[in-house]
Amino acid sequence: MVLTTYGRSSGFCIDPIEKKPLNHFLPGTPVLSFGTAGCNLTCKFCQNWDISKSREMDRMMDRASPEAIAAAARRLDCHSVAFTYNDPVVFHEYAVDVAQACREVGVRSVAVTAGYMLPEPRAEFFQNMDAANIDLKGFSEEFYRKLATGHLQPVLDTLEYVCNETDVWVEITTLLIPDWNDSETELQDMTGWILDHLGPDVPLHFSAFHPDWKLRDVPPTPTATLLRAREIALANGIHHAFVGNVHDKAASSTYCHQCGELLIGRDWYVLSEWALTAEGTCGSCGEPVPGVFEEAPGSWGSRRESVRMANGG
Repeated sequence: MVLTTYGRSSGFCIDPIEKKPLNHFLPGTPVLSFGTAGCNLTCKFCQNWDISKSREMDRMMDRASPEAIAAAARRLDCHSVAFTYNDPVVFHEYAVDVAQACREVGVRSVAVTAGYMLPEPRAEFFQNMDAANIDLKGFSEEFYRKLATGHLQPVLDTLEYVCNETDVWVEITTLLIPDWNDSETELQDMTGWILDHLGPDVPLHFSAFHPDWKLRDVPPTPTATLLRAREIALANGIHHAFVGNVHDKAASSTYCHQCGELLIGRDWYVLSEWALTAEGTCGSCGEPVPGVFEEAPGSWGSRRESVRMANGG
């Protein structure tokens, strides 16, 4: 097998790290993001289907060697590079080489992935990553089989491996689809499993679905559904739960799970309040806050800037 997308990308862009979404990993900083084409799942609700479902090589608009990407991240003052837009599992070798080149120049690497992979490549892949947002698309085998043509257990195995056996910072995203994965029972079971198997400190994002690709007959997710899911997660002992793809500052901000102090205010991707100490603890009660933080937040905000690799390195 030959990776025909090695060194080729569907485009480079500087995003806010919160867009991945990662709320407790270098908040406020810019991340150089890119993907290739294709995916190892066939989610009918894919929000990036024009890239992830593409079989056309003309999607590959830009070329860059791993060293060129690392150098560009440094030059553009990006604190990390993200493998996103399509799942980096399908460009494993390229992602690993980029991550290794980034590590040599002090730039961190972020994987945005569905976590659908076997144990051997999983170990090699994540030993080169610094952070990951892993999609837990639902919490039933039926959901994965009917809407993603995959299986649930490999994703749970990945979550347990990365959270319990590596130093990778992990956050989880679940896209809530009305009448498919948003029932009270499923949300109770999912958040209970996360607490029991991963612990309370893994941030959980509930994002709003909008009709797309092959699932256009399902309505958008009501904001009330996201807020209910967040309340279930918090009530079950998850310390940090957020809503996404909707405008709700209160439910998108970080609070101290011990004293309730507002620690990081977020309005979409723009940070406001900041009450963390330089040591990453609550400024009010001193409770450690799980995450990877710098002494002060970044100020990138909600900007999104395209980047063109001039010569591919």
